[in-house]
Amino acid sequence: MTVGDGNGWVEGPGGKPVWGRFGAAGLFLRTSTGGDAKVLLQHRANWVADGGTWALPGGARDSHETEAEAALRETVEECGIDVGKVVVDTCIVTAAGDDSSWTYTTVLAHTTTGEELPTEPNAESADLRWVELDKIREYPLHGGFEASLDTLLWHCKNHD
Repeated sequence: MTVGDGNGWVEGPGGKPVWGRFGAAGLFLRTSTGGDAKVLLQHRANWVADGGTWALPGGARDSHETEAEAALRETVEECGIDVGKVVVDTCIVTAAGDDSSWTYTTVLAHTTTGEELPTEPNAESADLRWVELDKIREYPLHGGFEASLDTLLWHCKNHD
């Protein structure tokens, strides 16, 4: 059990190389659980995998982490958020390898204040924005995030 032991490429869905030896996780962080919620999006730096697209902050899960722990850690690293002001609601596997050995889990969460939290981008983030749920598709999205978006939005509307 080593910090960072999840870093590395593996074969993912459809044989595509994906980052995260033990899977990966991202945080779908909303300002509130209502219909007027905004979600924190990350404009991925050009030098990272699928750079230039918008997605959720997240990354590789280490062997000793739960999906929620990994998503929160990665969001702190990439966005500088205060996790003391975040409540995890649920986790949803939104992508899996053909043999299910690799998964991407989206962690749905909301801010305790119901408002946008301050952010500080690191080198992996070209930009960070709080975006209204109905405006997410106006951005050039990461393919995996776009493929799971209907499921995530449905979950937000039906489980708040």
